[in-house]
Amino acid sequence: MNSAAPKIGFDRFIHNEWATLALKIRAEQAGNDELPALLETAGLSLEARKKTRTVLNRLWLQPRPDMVDFVDRGVALFQNNPEIHVPMLHWGVAVSIYPFFGKVAEVIGRLTSLHGDCTSTEVQRRMSEVYGEREGTYRMTNMVIQTQADWGAIERVEKGKRIIRTPAVTVSNPAEVVWLLEAAIRQAGRSIQASTIGSVAAIYPFKLDGSLTFLASTSQTLELRSLGSGKQEIALFVQ
Repeated sequence: MNSAAPKIGFDRFIHNEWATLALKIRAEQAGNDELPALLETAGLSLEARKKTRTVLNRLWLQPRPDMVDFVDRGVALFQNNPEIHVPMLHWGVAVSIYPFFGKVAEVIGRLTSLHGDCTSTEVQRRMSEVYGEREGTYRMTNMVIQTQADWGAIERVEKGKRIIRTPAVTVSNPAEVVWLLEAAIRQAGRSIQASTIGSVAAIYPFKLDGSLTFLASTSQTLELRSLGSGKQEIALFVQ
């Protein structure tokens, strides 16, 4: 769970094209030599390419041992559905592996839940309350906001001062829904009540279709727990 995982900094802007190529390499649909060439073509310095590669390694190419199974199941979803919304896969691994990315997603999801927009200053303030008011927090938050915009979750207007949530992408494939539910639980670091898991702030760009309790009850990676009084929660299955 994230509460015990090392907090590795998501400190780079990650273009959707770069993340998708890393995913394709993991899926053996592209060669390892294609990524360095792509990053160099993008005009990144040698140091920037190394740091960007570090983030991409953690996402897709060389995930932590405890995340390998989850990441590989995301790769299998990509291989099995040519029409899959690929940024959803990037989002799932990012919120699961990078606590900072997940927290920014959670903050934006909450701030935009009522009116569909918020200011970048509001996001920065909430992140500083958790991670401290220092230059690194400000810079990393901006990198994540820029990345989430490139992945299609938000639009940045008024020279980046305001954030507008884009329409949610419906995820209806049962296997993809279960995988994204697992990502939400990993980001939260705890089980989540079944009645609220479909609206978890950290996965705000997606609308999960179908009966989530039924899907959880039939999943090999999730389990449905009774809390009494008709309430249920969904948790990661622990062998």
